[in-house]
Amino acid sequence: MAAQLRAADVPGPEVDAELILAHVLGESRGRVQSLAVLRGRVSASAADAARSLTGERAQRIPLQHLTGRAPFRTIELAVGPGVFTPRPETETVAQFAIDALQQSESETPVAVDLCTGSGAIALAIAAEVPRARVWAIEKSREAHAWAERNVEALGGNRVTLLQGDVADAVALLDPIVGAVDVLVSNPPYVPADMVPRDPEVRDHDPALALYGGADGLDVVRVIARAGLALVKPGGRIVLEHAEEQGEAIQAVLGALGWSDPVTHRDLTERDRTTTAVR
Repeated sequence: MAAQLRAADVPGPEVDAELILAHVLGESRGRVQSLAVLRGRVSASAADAARSLTGERAQRIPLQHLTGRAPFRTIELAVGPGVFTPRPETETVAQFAIDALQQSESETPVAVDLCTGSGAIALAIAAEVPRARVWAIEKSREAHAWAERNVEALGGNRVTLLQGDVADAVALLDPIVGAVDVLVSNPPYVPADMVPRDPEVRDHDPALALYGGADGLDVVRVIARAGLALVKPGGRIVLEHAEEQGEAIQAVLGALGWSDPVTHRDLTERDRTTTAVR
């Protein structure tokens, strides 16, 4: 399995092979590793299923689309065609929002997740900051359907999911205008002429979730302006972006009146998140 994935240039072929087998067996990856050490046997039907999924993965179909699941921090999300697949680097973005909410003196701090996609950030916040109340907006009908499924399973009545455009965020979020402690977003930020190289992204992630205009910052500008009305004084904005965009986003935020814009690196030492204070 791993050899077939390696030949197809799939990143981390050994990991994916173990995860495919774990999915087929209904076991954890750790259990699969233990079975390998103990030379445990796999049934013919399970082996056939694993080989079939490996063949699909070798065609660069995202592993998460094959399993229907995507781990994200402490939760696991339902995902598939039509919704952006959550990435490990976004977990560090969520951390900035979670830290700010945990430090809030409010009894019930309020968070907003714009361009929520599968609901990953919103639901991670709800899981890790139970006293927070989270509002999330997604434009795409297909992605909203996945988010709705995840909110129903994981939201615990602490996440309010809305369908709409970020351009209408202030109107959609009228009940909490001026009361938001943290506004967080992983918006579309890929410049229109920079098509991603990875087939998993280029061919399977929705274009609506990827491309953000000529410089990639069209949606960022909309979010930054909406945030001025939504976020209360002293509250924060947290934005994910490409590693080359930190300085430009700091400039956008500063020009609009946000204070102390700072760009932070992810676990791979790439610029990934820019924060600022209202």
